[in-house]
Amino acid sequence: MFVFDAHLDLSMNALEWNRDLRWSIEAIRNSEQGMTDKPDRGLNTVCLPELRKGNIGLCVATQIARYVKKSSSLPGWNSPEQAWAQTQGQLAWYQSMEAAGEMIQVHDLNTLNTHLQLWKSDALNKPVGYILSLEGADSIVTLDHLEKSYESGLRAIGPAHYGPGTYAHGTDSVGGIGVKGRALLKKIEELGLILDATHLCDVSFWETMKLYQGPVWASHNNCRALVDHNRQFSDEQLKELISREAVIGIALDAWMMVPNWVRGQSTPKGMGVSLAQMVNNIDHICQLAGNTKHIGIGTDLDGAFGKEQSPADLDTIADLQKVPQLLEDKGYTQNDIQGIMSENFLNFLRRVWA
Repeated sequence: MFVFDAHLDLSMNALEWNRDLRWSIEAIRNSEQGMTDKPDRGLNTVCLPELRKGNIGLCVATQIARYVKKSSSLPGWNSPEQAWAQTQGQLAWYQSMEAAGEMIQVHDLNTLNTHLQLWKSDALNKPVGYILSLEGADSIVTLDHLEKSYESGLRAIGPAHYGPGTYAHGTDSVGGIGVKGRALLKKIEELGLILDATHLCDVSFWETMKLYQGPVWASHNNCRALVDHNRQFSDEQLKELISREAVIGIALDAWMMVPNWVRGQSTPKGMGVSLAQMVNNIDHICQLAGNTKHIGIGTDLDGAFGKEQSPADLDTIADLQKVPQLLEDKGYTQNDIQGIMSENFLNFLRRVWA
């Protein structure tokens, strides 16, 4: 079954983890044996060959670079200009993958339709399609920079990531969007960008929903009713997104899937983390909506973690092909399952880009 993954950090892995994502998963894992600089060394689950193997032909792929003030304990860049430069390096990586025939940017209805037709064909080594998204807007030095990003193909943007940001407050912080945040939302709406509500703290979320009238999705966000943490959305927030015709992508970061996960100590097997929790999150949102049209997949499987923090029954991202059977076992129809695996997000794009 064709799969649309609404959140992957491909360029971050290529540049900051120094992974050549054209290599096989085994080659990347072997190359990282003995490395200890990051907890997921030798445990990655994402590369371009595995995307093809899993028929994951289209994804939302990020640029990400946090600007942090001197008082912050979060890792990041010391100026917005440095953060901007990092995102431009990430853009250059995507462009280099396009030049190599490995990826192709999808940025409007024509490129979307052409790409989907290609993936229906029997062509070999098809390029993986990517829709460019910015996770956290701190690298947008001025609103002119956002216009430049749009011209480079940016089609979605999340105002915040972790902590207090320039334009909004994100995960593990509390606060509103402020003057700069309101100006950013106005420009996002003017450009017709998709607002990614993921990571907005509760105060910033509701202020954003009050002001913003354009298209919105949550690319990788699970349910607070199942794991009680501010990173997840409450039922009230999920209902607000549903009322705005949003689609919510379910993430596969283990700490978001089961309660009481302890970083660096808990293990997926020990905590019983499996794709079943993914299905539980999907089902919860479907029950809130009364239908299956507002849910999709946004794995975040390369978001600074690997097998040590992924479902125990997933070795690589290609194992997303196990999900349709789990959904069928839960009573979902084939049409429902196709919607969840790709069509809901695709229909969102068809509507927004029309």
